[in-house]
Amino acid sequence: MPADLLQTPEMAEAEAHILEVRGLKKAFGRITAVDDVSFAVGGGEIVGLLGPNGAGKTTIINMILGVLEPTQGSIHIGSLSLRRNRTQVLARTNFAAVYAQMPGNLTVRQNLHIFGLIYGVNDLRRRIDEVLHEFDLERFAHTKCGVLSSGEQTRAGLAKALLSLPRLLLLDEPTASLDPSSARIIRGKIKAYGRQQGVGTLWTSHNMHEVAEVCDRVLFLSRGKLLLTGNPKTLPAEHGKGDLEELFIAIAREPLSVTHPQHA
Repeated sequence: MPADLLQTPEMAEAEAHILEVRGLKKAFGRITAVDDVSFAVGGGEIVGLLGPNGAGKTTIINMILGVLEPTQGSIHIGSLSLRRNRTQVLARTNFAAVYAQMPGNLTVRQNLHIFGLIYGVNDLRRRIDEVLHEFDLERFAHTKCGVLSSGEQTRAGLAKALLSLPRLLLLDEPTASLDPSSARIIRGKIKAYGRQQGVGTLWTSHNMHEVAEVCDRVLFLSRGKLLLTGNPKTLPAEHGKGDLEELFIAIAREPLSVTHPQHA
């Protein structure tokens, strides 16, 4: 292990939070897309980042990935600051989204090989074989990504995301292109991987059934602000709603009515 990744007891304790976001803000001119958002994701925990379109979810993910620079606030992966330790932090992080497809003129194996070199994956050939098997992609190993179906491209993107054995996994609508059966299998694989490896996962989705099934905790955003956080199985009832989808709709339409519920 490189010297800069050796852990002291203090660093190991800090790793209890795989991701810690403090006072995060992002402004584009006069428009504030993310406004003083703070949260943490623990090892082995899957946290749902929820909200209507334009709530700030993708902006937050892009700041965690280092694509966007925060206007204010800090981001730590384990004990390391993204601002001060960008290379080490991003080596611990990986990402998958339906809109972030791999280069279509390369085969699945070629793409995984290149990304593995970028991330410095040890014993790369063996690790590629493992993720090809894990995501049922062996028969597509020598197929160009551009001719894969949307569901096959989604599985290839997830294989890429897990190739580097990340400590933090960012998933933006990861099963949106999958049929219900495939989506259930993929959810199970991601949950098992997170539990076994102690990975922290931040998961965005508009599928509230999926969120309730897979997430340990949810964070609801509206207009860049964090409104609610809690257990997806109990949070709706705490705010007088029948299920998570009903709560989502209420937040999208009338966020103030949810943060200040009326009591009989």
